[in-house]
Amino acid sequence: MGELTGYQLGVIGALFLSVASSVSIVICNKALMSNLGFPFATTLTSWHLVVTYGTLHVAHRLHFFENKSIDMKTVILFGILNGVSIGFLNLSLGFNSIGFYQMTKLAIIPFTVLLETLFLKKQFSQKIKFSLFVLLFGVGIASVTDLQLNFVGTVLSLLAIATTCVGQILTNTIQKRLNVTSTQLLYQSAPYQAAILFVSGPLVDQYLTKQNVFAFKYSPLILGFITLSCVIAVSVNFSTFLVIGKTSPVTYQVLGHLKTCLVLGFGYTLLHDPFTERNIIGILVAIVGMGLYSYFCTYENKKKQEDLSPGSQIKDKDSNTPLLGHQDKENHFEVKKATKDSLV
Repeated sequence: MGELTGYQLGVIGALFLSVASSVSIVICNKALMSNLGFPFATTLTSWHLVVTYGTLHVAHRLHFFENKSIDMKTVILFGILNGVSIGFLNLSLGFNSIGFYQMTKLAIIPFTVLLETLFLKKQFSQKIKFSLFVLLFGVGIASVTDLQLNFVGTVLSLLAIATTCVGQILTNTIQKRLNVTSTQLLYQSAPYQAAILFVSGPLVDQYLTKQNVFAFKYSPLILGFITLSCVIAVSVNFSTFLVIGKTSPVTYQVLGHLKTCLVLGFGYTLLHDPFTERNIIGILVAIVGMGLYSYFCTYENKKKQEDLSPGSQIKDKDSNTPLLGHQDKENHFEVKKATKDSLV
């Protein structure tokens, strides 16, 4: 029981860290881009990853965690995939209306469910699907406004959805199958994510903003906000890998929509953004969906554990993990592969 409680506390801590750091960085970046006029989102993300890797490297040298060798092909392709997905998301935002971009983000959950069902043979009950539908419907009401379609924007959105879903599924799969921690995986993949964005970021940003990041005039205030954004990003990147590893890609996306609701609320409270009855209704519906998702996941996991006899083995250890859920007794039955195994 103590082990179970320890795991739950770990999940709660990861979720809290993810929410707090993500909401903080959104507010910081909004001030940086909207108020101070720094528009280079993709380049800024590459700086985030460089600082994240540097921080983890220092932590490794100080023996805060032990590095673990992973097949180089797996790490490189995984890092590139995650970097490309960030680029596609930013391009999708640049080529589409805000409403269509929000629809793109909403589509990640059903597409993730589809991929995990087809390729990983995961089963999602009708109750889980219903709770996800309620969640997405609420977030859609709160955040989606205009829907303007164009061919290039649609293609970029589809590529962003595909790469994001596959990247998050691999984040979970690699940690479990190769028995590596979120810190070890982030430490090894961050340089490749940073490299591809460091090269492509200025080009993408120049195409979208018609400005050159290297010709931009950096005031001390802007540099201060960039530094703050990079510091917060260390926590964001770490908590992302941690949450996906401890729960599931779908649960991480559910948490992401909770962040969207919080950002809308903080935007109204702190930044005095426009807030309508539609926003309020949408957020309330989304919260109901999140509550249903967590409740149904907890109920199904408890029922699954009760149905297991003392000598039986768990065949599917990648079940849906609720936002505050229980740990399946998976570690005792995990197939331990060599650290040099390749997943990609």
